[in-house]
Amino acid sequence: MLNRYPLWKYLMVIFVVAISFLYAAPNLFGEDPALQVSGSRGTQVTSEILVKTQQRLEEAGIEIKSAALEDDQLLVRFRDTDDQLKGKELVAQALGDDYITALNLAPATPSWLEALGAGPLKLGLDLRGGVHFLMEVDMDEALNRVQEQRVQDFRTDLREKRLRYSGVLNKDDGTLVVFRDAKVRDESLSYLRTRYPSLVFTERDSGDNFGLFATMSEQRLKEVKEYALQQNITIIRNRVNELGVAEPLVQRQGAERIVVQLPGIQDTARAKEILGATATLEFRLVDEKADVASANAGRVPANSELMRDRNNRPVVLQKRVILTGEHIVDSSASMDEFSRPQVNISLDAPGGSRMADFTKDNVGRSMATVFTEYKSGEEKNDDGTSQLYKQQEVINVATIQSRLGRSFRITGIDSMAEAQNLSLLLRAGALIAPIQIVEERTIGPSLGKQNIENGIMAMLFGMLAVVVFMGVYYRKFGLVANLALVANIVIIIGVMSMVPGATMTLPGIAGIVLTMGMSVDANVLIFERIREELRDGRGVQQAIHVGYDKALGTIADSNITTLITAIILFAIGTGPIKGFAITLIIGILASMFTAIVGTRAIVNLLWGGKRLSKLSI
Repeated sequence: MLNRYPLWKYLMVIFVVAISFLYAAPNLFGEDPALQVSGSRGTQVTSEILVKTQQRLEEAGIEIKSAALEDDQLLVRFRDTDDQLKGKELVAQALGDDYITALNLAPATPSWLEALGAGPLKLGLDLRGGVHFLMEVDMDEALNRVQEQRVQDFRTDLREKRLRYSGVLNKDDGTLVVFRDAKVRDESLSYLRTRYPSLVFTERDSGDNFGLFATMSEQRLKEVKEYALQQNITIIRNRVNELGVAEPLVQRQGAERIVVQLPGIQDTARAKEILGATATLEFRLVDEKADVASANAGRVPANSELMRDRNNRPVVLQKRVILTGEHIVDSSASMDEFSRPQVNISLDAPGGSRMADFTKDNVGRSMATVFTEYKSGEEKNDDGTSQLYKQQEVINVATIQSRLGRSFRITGIDSMAEAQNLSLLLRAGALIAPIQIVEERTIGPSLGKQNIENGIMAMLFGMLAVVVFMGVYYRKFGLVANLALVANIVIIIGVMSMVPGATMTLPGIAGIVLTMGMSVDANVLIFERIREELRDGRGVQQAIHVGYDKALGTIADSNITTLITAIILFAIGTGPIKGFAITLIIGILASMFTAIVGTRAIVNLLWGGKRLSKLSI
């Protein structure tokens, strides 16, 4: 019999719409104004802080909906934004500088929906509010690090080849190696050219000194800068993941800058602390031959430098770096056998081999762990940004008892909170070059709320216009199309709420409006084809059957071409473009399902298999 579906097809349509509605439902409950309290520099938020916060708000007469510890953070929900703002000031004063109090919006999803894994749409920066950072990579420091490492490499290579030199030093954006003998210089030039093909070597003689000057080629210079930028982007993404932001945006801008957008973050202190921190470790040998008193008076050996430990005591270290934090692949905080905080370090294969080779030959000597961090100073650059300065501190000095491998531990840390913070930074990765925040913007939740309201109003007006037109022009079949249109929107929102990587932005709302029109367009093709078949004298059931079958090819062709375009946009686009593309992809698939399967199911249910002389179309 024409125009009849088997039972399983009806059940499939009902199941898809029901599941979509279930996962779209959390968006109906909105969000609660909330305060998010987290520890500064690893300070833990305990139940005592929860009780203290509740007491302070209760004393001020501010009513709260709930307060709970979630993921080492305290989340306090309020009934309105006025109480939220008042509560922030009171809580910030009560807890002091050891805690960060940030404005937030917490989903008001019922617990039974959360138990099913349902949650509201993830909103982008333009809808959710949040912070926007524009960061600049210090390329000069990246090049300096490469040059400093080259000095150590040249010294090691020439010593291994027994080629005597007078000195190796950085000079004029390059590395100068000085020899006493021209023959040794020529042998060294031949050897180093083979070993370092990306460097350009030139002879530079002065009196009795025979010099060899090495600079990076243009291609190598470009590679170093590109590597520094890309590696910093990767590390910043890892640090953003540590912050727990739902849908961050991290992308490059130009040759030296990085854009970071963190939706939902209203207090920038914690974000700046983690993102901007350039904490890394260096392992160096202690210069045991140097006289500490003389070094403290300014007479430091040429191949060493003076640093200070956490108690401000001077320590003379060799300039040669055994290993840096770039080789750290994992770190965790724990307690040692004496209940003292420690950080457990795991190295990659090259780092483990280097550490093993070095410690094998230096058993019994003292090795220092140096914590390096770049901070913003009071002096300004020409563009008004703060100058960065390097702060180094010796965490601990330990005697190498035996050959070390890929795993070892660092002790001498003051508190467990500090160990956890250091572990987080090292686990996320050490920045190849320091970065500086040159632009910072905060988008408040009120502006995001206004954008949501405007977007919803635009969608409702567009939907209303389509519903009125379809109802008037196609009568009862128009009402079927309108039901399919509503189901289409429910499916889009439900699927986007389920997909982990889907984020709703203003361009995403535009994508929904666009798919609304495409969904109706498919129904228009089907209904016009049915009208045409009726005018040609076909029976009602035959006209419905042929109308759906003949229009299917045209609908598929038009939607597939649009789908291909949307997939390309998603693959190569970033930010708002990607948000628009993913909404469009889901919308196209949903509109094809509702227009072809959904409306056919309703039409078959209402008119299929019946003896009819005319249709309300």
